[in-house]
Amino acid sequence: MSNNYLIIMAGGIGSRFWPMSTPETPKQFLDILGTGKTMIQQTIKRLDGIVPVENVYIVTGKKYKAIIHDQLPEIKDEQILMEPCMRNTAPCIAYASYKIHQKNPDANIVVAPSDHLITNEAEFQKVVTEGLDYVATNDALLTLGIQPHRPETGYGYIQAGQEHAANGINKVSAFKEKPDLKTAEAYLSEGNYFWNAGIFLWSAKSILKSLESYLPKVAEIFKAGEKYYYTKEEQEFIDEQFPLCDNISIDYGIMEHAENIYVMPADFGWSDLGTWGSLWEKRERDEQGNSVVGDAVKTYDCENNIITIPDGRKVVLQGLKDCIVTEANGVFMVCQKSEEQRIKEFQKEALK
Repeated sequence: MSNNYLIIMAGGIGSRFWPMSTPETPKQFLDILGTGKTMIQQTIKRLDGIVPVENVYIVTGKKYKAIIHDQLPEIKDEQILMEPCMRNTAPCIAYASYKIHQKNPDANIVVAPSDHLITNEAEFQKVVTEGLDYVATNDALLTLGIQPHRPETGYGYIQAGQEHAANGINKVSAFKEKPDLKTAEAYLSEGNYFWNAGIFLWSAKSILKSLESYLPKVAEIFKAGEKYYYTKEEQEFIDEQFPLCDNISIDYGIMEHAENIYVMPADFGWSDLGTWGSLWEKRERDEQGNSVVGDAVKTYDCENNIITIPDGRKVVLQGLKDCIVTEANGVFMVCQKSEEQRIKEFQKEALK
């Protein structure tokens, strides 16, 4: 277990969950499910017993350091990697991987987003344990592929090939962009296509080798940082060098090019909670299909709404159907679920 590490990507601004999520306190630092734990707290908790807390590294924006210390007091300064700007997932993962490798060249790493939902945590732990065992003894970049339950057009897909490795692990044939409905239905019927959850497992040695092969400029930057990691000069080095990285995802930069890419099919109740609609699907609902967070909300003749109101705030709703109702940060919003793609537009107008 001492060789197991976790990189949490926590730099997003969660704009699709405005007004509850703001650039000051984005989605990953909120309890959007009403469970009593924020999304990032849940992310660390579900790997308890697999990754020691001292082996958790959180890559995030500078302005979120105080929030992380408040929500995760067990995390030390050296475990919070602060990006001076957003450069997508490849530089984020490269920075953390080089830092971990310097401390432990035998490290095996789980890379996970900070704001995803996993409902079957026992199954998740089983899958991750098997995956870590595999990457510890194989030069493999392993991604978790989620068993699709519907022809989803909002996710990218992973096509598994015929070459079988172990524990259901297969070589990846291709990564597919978000499909249209007809293509998604074909993927579902073929049976060897899986949702791309953006959760990866690999050894530090394997990912550094791939970075040096496929993203040499990015690798060069963070390799040069080895003399600064775990010193007082680390942040100054990162502030100077991080902005020089290409803005590129790990999928485009490495996963779509490397030869040693494998997929492990899994089914542990995953959702990226990317929209209010997906949150409505995952939260508990009453007999009328309303999902309500807020202890003073009263509903009459309402159906299939997602309602998130601060406790103690008295709100009465009548005759509302298929809507998002939320109050946060001085904004009260009512929006049809079918129109939630316009939330960014609403946010811009409200902040003028």
